[in-house]
Order: sequence, then structure tokens, then C-alpha cells
Amino acid sequence: MSARDTILATIRRSLKAEGDEAGRRQAVEARLAAPPSGIVPKRGQLPHEEQVALFAEMATAVDATVERVAGPGQVTQALSRFLRERNLPQAVVRGTDPYLAGLDWESVPHLRTKTGIADGSEEVGLSHAFAGVAESGTAVLLSGPENPTTVNFLPETHVIVVEARDIVGDYEAMWSRLRDRFGRGTMPRTVNMVTGPSRSADIEQTLLLGAHGPRRLHLIVVDTP
Repeated sequence: MSARDTILATIRRSLKAEGDEAGRRQAVEARLAAPPSGIVPKRGQLPHEEQVALFAEMATAVDATVERVAGPGQVTQALSRFLRERNLPQAVVRGTDPYLAGLDWESVPHLRTKTGIADGSEEVGLSHAFAGVAESGTAVLLSGPENPTTVNFLPETHVIVVEARDIVGDYEAMWSRLRDRFGRGTMPRTVNMVTGPSRSADIEQTLLLGAHGPRRLHLIVVDTP
């Protein structure tokens, strides 16, 4: 008997689960097939346009910056302007996300893009969010080649494109959308929830930005024409 088998057998005995495995499996299957809804905070239960406004308000409250643009055709110009105003290089690293690839890069020929994972040498990362959560101003990012997790954490400046139509009121609505998109057994390996720039006050309770990731977070909220 392996150490793993010993540990699992001990857990089963403590739960008094021996002899009723079929019933327990059925209970788990039923819960996964119809996940129950918990208590949802009222703050995000708003008409969609107000959810978008709340998303920007909450993100700003945790030191992110937010710009809303009228459509995808304005994203690259907004990105270039953001970099220029902060004296950052006109260069970003991004994944193979089709939405980002389809942006109007030709309108900003001076803006250089690297496609692939970040290796720590880049100053600015660009990601496309799966969703935004209005109640906390959180951008939700899914791991994979389209939006590599390294882009989220290695560059000191992180820019996230969030489509306004993908902003929901609360986390429960976001998880429901995620299940609907991927189905059972095909969930992304990692779901990163980014709320403001990285921060820590572990040392003498002094707030330090960029302790475990980007020190600057900028959100570009894109309306759908």
C-alpha cells in the first residue's frame, strides 16, 4: 500500500465513507451538473451599463487606471498614448489571442509587439481578459498560449483589454460564464483574478507596489459597436 493509499484510506475512515462510494459519487455528480448559487452581494446587481461604470470605479479605487474607448479600432491608439504619457517604451509583449491580433496595429507603426511568453526583460505586457467583475473591479485572465500567465506577472506594467460586454456584476456570474464556455473537463489550467497592481505590506506594514508582480495596471474597456 502506497503512502497515498494510506492517506486516502484514513480520510475515508474519518468520513465514514466506506461501503457507500456509489452514493457519494452520485451526490458529487449531481452537484457538478447543477452547481448551486450562493448569496450574491447586492453591489453588482445593476443594469449592465452601471456594472461597467462600477467596474471602472472599483478598479480605480485600488490604484488601477482605466480608459474606455468606443470600439476595437481605438485600442492601439489608446495603448500607445498610455505608454507615451508615462514615458514607457512603445513596445509590448502579448500572446496569440485572436482579439488582440485583430486590432489595428498598422495605425501605430512605431508600437512594437512581441508575440509569445514574457521572459522578464519586457517592460509592458498586454492581455485580453475573459471577463471583468464589477463588484471588485477585477479582471479575469485565463492561462494558455492566447494569454500566457507570464505576461500577467513579469512586466512591471500590465495593460488589460476588457470588452464591456464581458463585464458582469459578480464572481458567481463570471464562474457561470466560464462553465458555459468550456464545459465539463476542459477548464483552463489557471484562472487569474487581477484586482489592481501587485502590492504587499508584509514588511513593517509599509505598502509596496510591485512586490509580487506589476507595479502598474491599466485597463482599457472596449465598447462593442
